Amino acid sequence: MTDAFPCLVAVWVFLAGCHGLATSRNLIHAVGCLAVCQAATYVLLLAVGYRDGATAPVFSDVTPGSRPVVDPVVQALALTDVVVGATVTALLLALVVQISKRHGTVDPDALSELRG
Repeated sequence: MTDAFPCLVAVWVFLAGCHGLATSRNLIHAVGCLAVCQAATYVLLLAVGYRDGATAPVFSDVTPGSRPVVDPVVQALALTDVVVGATVTALLLALVVQISKRHGTVDPDALSELRG
């Protein structure tokens, strides 16, 4: 159960973000819900890379293989995920600002000019 708990938390956070996205009547709220969905990937990556009793992968003071260490690739992926998530959120918020300036609303239902 303890191994599955972080994965269940990640699924719950993702579903909470998806629910907010599906019920959102505001573009800014929708961007925030997408950021919550992105946060679920942080939890999932931390769950994958966690090892009980492990330390940071710095081998300056000990020989390799003498103690358990966490996976540094997962840490790099989590950091990359944070950077990409911040960039996507900033881009989407900039688009929402432009939509608000041009159409005077952030309600997706009121944007009839954008329908195909």
